[in-house]
Amino acid sequence: MVKLNFSRELRLLTPIQFKNVFEQPFRASTPEITILARKNNLEHPRLGLTVAKKHLKRAHERNRIKRLVRESFRLSQHRLPAYDFVFVAKNGIGKLDNSAFAQILEKLWQRHIRLAQKS
Repeated sequence: MVKLNFSRELRLLTPIQFKNVFEQPFRASTPEITILARKNNLEHPRLGLTVAKKHLKRAHERNRIKRLVRESFRLSQHRLPAYDFVFVAKNGIGKLDNSAFAQILEKLWQRHIRLAQKS
């Protein structure tokens, strides 16, 4: 049975891990979201989140976005390649409702799956 958890080992935790992804990433983006990815040496994907106060002023809005991204990653992790992913929020992300946001995330995950198969 497939485990659908989001444990500590599935997260990017240190600045070095984030920096590694930012160096030469594969990008999939929309006007509101960018997901950067870079191959890791593990057997599972990992996720890091960056949601700046510049784009979402209120903490509850930033938390909503992070919660939705974590849930989307948790449900998609078994399909994703063994990459480190960094979610970057951009202007206009707060205007998306939950269903539109989930659809955009799914499209970006699919794009990363295709990019990984090509490389």
